[in-house]
Amino acid sequence: MTRRERLAAARLYLVTDLRPGGRPLDDVLTAALRGGVDVVQLRDKAADDEALLRAAAGARRACDAAGALLIVNDRPDLAAEARADGVHVGQDDMAVEEARAAVGPDAIVGLSTHTPADIDRTHGQPVDYLGVGPVHATPTKPGRPAVGVELVRHAVAAARVPWFAIGGIDPATVAAVTGAGATRIAVVRAIAEAADPEAAARALRAVLPGA
Repeated sequence: MTRRERLAAARLYLVTDLRPGGRPLDDVLTAALRGGVDVVQLRDKAADDEALLRAAAGARRACDAAGALLIVNDRPDLAAEARADGVHVGQDDMAVEEARAAVGPDAIVGLSTHTPADIDRTHGQPVDYLGVGPVHATPTKPGRPAVGVELVRHAVAAARVPWFAIGGIDPATVAAVTGAGATRIAVVRAIAEAADPEAAARALRAVLPGA
């Protein structure tokens, strides 16, 4: 399958730093991918380029073995160097047009959205998927207010590309998100900090429609 076909089929997306839950990235990723993670994003604002590229090399091998997509946060230059499948940018990062120009036509470009207007503005933009949230307040996005499931409902009606609900989603909150119409979710702590990342991923994936 092409990258975009794999993206369309994806249901469970893991965002992780280089030491998820204080553990080696390779250990957590291998387990999470075994549990059903389809997309991995490396996001670590504190890491230098060398550390990110070193981590991305291991993540690339793990994702290849599992048939999963690898995304790098905010840095299309590093995404290209790491042979990642794409880059993810936020509303305050570079424009999606700039990210697309940097990674080329075949790579995936993802964008965070926080309001209905953010989603609506993506119509016609060179973006392949959206992150929709944060549904709940989360320490991974300090200062970013929770948007609740209303934005999820807007995405159901208005998004024209695949999208992942994100923000404080875990086994206790996932039912409200899927009940609002989400079929894809992105998580951080629910897998990265789980005692058993494989079991955590498997449990989340089991409740996703179409998974």
